[in-house]
This record gives sequence, C-alpha cells and structure tokens, in this order.
Amino acid sequence: MLRRLLYRIVFYGWQYEIGQGVLDDPKQVIIGFPHTSPLDGVRAVTFSILMRLDHHVLTKQELFWFPLGYLLKWLGCIPVDRSQSQHIVQKMADEFAKSEKFTLLISPEGTRKNLDQPHPIHTGFWHIAKAVNVPIVLLCVDNRNKIGRAFAKVMPSDSMEDDLLKIQKLYAQYGVHVELDHQRKY
Repeated sequence: MLRRLLYRIVFYGWQYEIGQGVLDDPKQVIIGFPHTSPLDGVRAVTFSILMRLDHHVLTKQELFWFPLGYLLKWLGCIPVDRSQSQHIVQKMADEFAKSEKFTLLISPEGTRKNLDQPHPIHTGFWHIAKAVNVPIVLLCVDNRNKIGRAFAKVMPSDSMEDDLLKIQKLYAQYGVHVELDHQRKY
C-alpha cells in the first residue's frame, strides 16, 4: 500500500490505458518499448504496482550492491548475470513454476536508445514466454503525452519469426518502430 501511494505521488499526471482482456492472465511476460530513459523501467514497475500485478524485473546483477540491492529486491527485481544469458530461460521457467501469479517485465532492447534510432528486439522474452506457455503483453510508454499503454497480447506460436513480425506491426500502430534482431537470442 505504501509503494502504491508513493508511486501515485511521484508519477502524478500519468495515465494508463489498458486494452480489454490484455492483463487478465495470472502469468505473463510484459515487454515495453521504447526504452529511452532509466525512468522507463521505474514507470513499468509503477504500472505493474498500480495494476496490482505480481511483477518481477530482470536487472543486471551489477546494480545489486548495498544498500541498493535490498531496494531492488523489494521492488521485484531479479539479478541476472548477463555473461550467463543462456541460463535465463530455465531460471525464469523455474520462477514461473513456483508461483500462481507471476508477471515478468522485460525491455527487449536491453539498452536505452534514442527515439530516432531503430529499436532491435532481443528475443529472450519470446523464449521465456514460449517455455512457460504464457502470453506476451505489449506495453508502450509515451513519455511526451505521459501515457502508458498495455494494448495487446500475443501467445507464442511455433514460429518465433511470425510472432516477432506480429509484435513489430502492433507496435507500429503506436508509432514505435522496432527492428528485428534474429541473430541475438537474449
């Protein structure tokens, strides 16, 4: 309750639009574009708190130093050793299996980008969602108009290529251009 109050005060003036049925699943992977500011991650966590989702965020383990590490864990962050990325899918599958409700927030771009640059999709989110058979929810952050949108969800099919093209087209409707990166798995 204290966290929700704090976030409502800090992010006063922001609106959140949620498509019908988009956040109805107890387990899901939420991806968000664009990632242009360190505050985008904070806003995604804020969104999930306001929506009362049992959220978790993959965060580089280098940030888990004292005392910041305690705060990050309290906020639902999961430390990730990026040099061991091939184990992330299994680690997340294990985490999903432990809970009745589990929402994983991921920025598929990995690093922050300028709005004028293409936003390559790293596909680890798809592999996680496919492994645990949960939907991928699409979140768009419109910093200019202070709007967060959860506007669509995609169930992973047997074709990652088809799913990524579908995601690319859905984001394009909101003016977010994502670039497919087939070479990078995570």
